[in-house]
Amino acid sequence: MLKLLELFITFFIIGLFTIGGGYAMIPMINDTVIEKGWLTLEELYNFIAIAESSPGPFAVNTATLVGFSQFPDAPILGAVITTAGVVLPSFIIILLIAKYIHHFLDKKIVRWSLDGIKATVVGLIIAVFISMVITNIFGGAIGLENIDLYAIIITVIIFTISLVFKKKVGPIPLIILSGILGFVFYYLL
Repeated sequence: MLKLLELFITFFIIGLFTIGGGYAMIPMINDTVIEKGWLTLEELYNFIAIAESSPGPFAVNTATLVGFSQFPDAPILGAVITTAGVVLPSFIIILLIAKYIHHFLDKKIVRWSLDGIKATVVGLIIAVFISMVITNIFGGAIGLENIDLYAIIITVIIFTISLVFKKKVGPIPLIILSGILGFVFYYLL
């Protein structure tokens, strides 16, 4: 019962202090679940890949998977607790903002604060990007001997397709293609 409460509070705090969407949430989830020993870095990145390729909000999917993994005897309960924890802060904040939206956005200090927060979100997303590149391309340690050529090839293919066919190819076909390429490179070759 204490672990359920700890999961709820942990994900409530993550949900409360994450501004900018799911990608901005990754560093907080990463630090927390690794520090608490709930997941290894590899398990977390696998969860992130699953959450990204699943329907629904990315951050909620990640929280749900973490909660699910922590209670083998009651995985649904763990998933519900973490999902509720990560969603509740946003729900409460949006309700308050909706009630006072006109007064809220009229204040210069609020607009300035939001501009500062947007810059922070960009920094967090860049940090996640660099961390994922180091983990997925270099196996966690930068060095020529650690380079995963298949991961680089898949990344370049998906990146090129997304740039060349910007609006013609959405994320779903790219996710499916990356899964197929992963299967081909890691299993068949």
